[in-house]
Amino acid sequence: MSLPCISRTFLGSPRSIVEARRFVTAMLSGWPEAEDAELIVSELATNAVRHSESGRFGGRFTVSIHTEADRLWLGVLDEGGPRSPRAFPPHTDGEDGRGLMLVTELATKWGVTGDDKGRIVWAVLDRLPQPAVRQ
Repeated sequence: MSLPCISRTFLGSPRSIVEARRFVTAMLSGWPEAEDAELIVSELATNAVRHSESGRFGGRFTVSIHTEADRLWLGVLDEGGPRSPRAFPPHTDGEDGRGLMLVTELATKWGVTGDDKGRIVWAVLDRLPQPAVRQ
C-alpha cells in the first residue's frame, strides 16, 4: 500500500514535537516501520526547534511523509539557520548531534537539502516485505 505525500505544518515549539510524532503515528498506523519513523521525525523536529529559525517566536516546521512500494521517505522542513545539521560520534561531550546518530542507525540513508534560509532534513527507511494476503 502506498500513500501520497502527506505534510503538516507545526508551530516551532517543544510541544509541537509531540504533535509531530502523533501525526506520524496516525499516518503510519499498522505499518512495521511506524515506530522507527516516529523516532526519526521526533529527532528531526527537535533539531528544527532547537537549532533553526523554526524555534523562534512564530517559527514553524513542516513534516512530510511519502511512501512507495519499497521505501518510506520522511522530511522535516525548517526555516534555516547558521549551522547545518550533522551527526557527532557517541563519545562527544554534550547532547548536540546525538539525535542524528540515532537517525543514522535507524534510516537506510539521510541527508540535508537547502541552506541557511530553509532546509529539509530527510531520512529514508526501507519498507519491510509485506506478507501475501490470502483469500
